[in-house]
Amino acid sequence: MLFRIDPSATQPLSDQIASCVRGAIADGGVARGERLPAARELAESLGVNMHTVLRGYQRLREEGLIELRRGRGAVVSGGTDPAAQAHLVRTVQQLVEEARVLGLSDQQVLDLVRTGLAH
Repeated sequence: MLFRIDPSATQPLSDQIASCVRGAIADGGVARGERLPAARELAESLGVNMHTVLRGYQRLREEGLIELRRGRGAVVSGGTDPAAQAHLVRTVQQLVEEARVLGLSDQQVLDLVRTGLAH
């Protein structure tokens, strides 16, 4: 899996790392049950702090895309189809970005989503 980060970007490095993994899962480049690079190794190869990688991995865990296991590291989740879930997370992120451009508040975005869920 290829990780590309841009230290000059406004997006935090941990979010960029999570986005790389999310993209690889959505595109099928990483499969269910596959191990991700160890945080320490990935941090060294990217030239970032290990905690930056761990924050990215934690975000993916919160999204249900990976499991963090002591001794095994980060593993792509075996639950819901991780590729479909990663695609959905990317779509939600795009929705939020577009809402920000339009100047919508968080509450307005949530109201739109609730309306969509009601139909």
